[in-house]
Amino acid sequence: MGSILRLILTALALVWTVPAAADVQLSFHSFNGSVLFGRYPHTFIVLDGTLEASGKVIKENYGFSAKRATPAVLQGPVKHTILVEKDKWLTKTNRHFTVSLSDDQYHRIKALVEEWRNAPGKFYDLDTRNCIHFVGEIAKIVGLKVTYPQKMLRRPKKWLNHITGLNPQLGAKVIK
Repeated sequence: MGSILRLILTALALVWTVPAAADVQLSFHSFNGSVLFGRYPHTFIVLDGTLEASGKVIKENYGFSAKRATPAVLQGPVKHTILVEKDKWLTKTNRHFTVSLSDDQYHRIKALVEEWRNAPGKFYDLDTRNCIHFVGEIAKIVGLKVTYPQKMLRRPKKWLNHITGLNPQLGAKVIK
């Protein structure tokens, strides 16, 4: 009877010590915004989960924007910043779709964030390098088809709905 009990306890110990599956989720968000209330339409990404190799817990989000919202934004490149949204804003956004990341993809995304954060000079341009372009480059890292129709470059929600349509494998619904 002792050996059966030992076998059962060993089996239970193995089950309890198996690490949880590591998985980082990448979600693509848009914020409707309102010029009148001080928050412009915006798109950004949210990373949430655990890296497989290290077990590091990830809870991050990144967007790209002009450092200051002034009329200069309409006239050409201006100084830029990487935005990190506060939790209160995350609950007021549209989550368009989510994909699972490999550790390598996570590290490539982090490298891109740092590349854009540390770009010299005036790197934000409303028409050629805005939040949509930033999120689009991240989408390419995970293998999504991305285009930048001119009529959507200032409409993040419409653009992410467009990306949803280009990538039916996501199984995502258009957000109204």
